[in-house]
Amino acid sequence: MTDDEVESLTAAWRTRWGGDPIAYELRDRHADRWVRFHSLPESKRYAETEDEYEITLDRHHRVLTELGAEDGLYVIAGYFEDARGRVSPDPRHPGAVPWLTIEPDDRSFFVIPLRLHVSTTSNDRWILDPLLRGVADDEISYAIIAPLDLRWLYHPYDGGADVIASTTHERDVL
Repeated sequence: MTDDEVESLTAAWRTRWGGDPIAYELRDRHADRWVRFHSLPESKRYAETEDEYEITLDRHHRVLTELGAEDGLYVIAGYFEDARGRVSPDPRHPGAVPWLTIEPDDRSFFVIPLRLHVSTTSNDRWILDPLLRGVADDEISYAIIAPLDLRWLYHPYDGGADVIASTTHERDVL
C-alpha cells in the first residue's frame, strides 16, 4: 500500500466508523449490528486436530462469503514492540505497512503502544488461512478484515469472530 492509500483508509475509517479500530470498542459502539460466531462446536476455543482447524477455517470463510467478501479486502492486525523497541508484522500478514498507533490509556488493557499494520489482499484461502490460523492459535491479535469500502467489519479472534454488519437486517440474515 502506498502512503496515499494509507491516508485514504484513515479518512474513510474516521468517516465510516469513527474512533480507533479496536474491536471491543467497535462492538460496543455498534451493538445493534454486532453478531458473534464461534469457530468450533460447543464454543470450544482452540482447535486440537487438523480436522478442527479445517472446521474453524471453513466457518471463517463461510461468514466472509456471506458478507460478500471479494478480492479487495483490508487486513488490519496489531503488533507490539519487541524488547528492542522494534515492531515487525507477522510473516502471515504479507505486505503489511504501518497504519495507526493506539496509545495505552485508561480504556485499554495493554501498557505499551499497539501498532496497527494494514495490507490489502484477496479473499483467497491460500492467503487468508495462515493469518486466520495464527489468530485461532492466539499468535496474531487485533485482526480486522474489511472490504475496501469498509461497509462491514470482521474481527476473528481465538475462538470465533465478531461481525459488525452494515445494517441490522444484514446482521439478522447472518
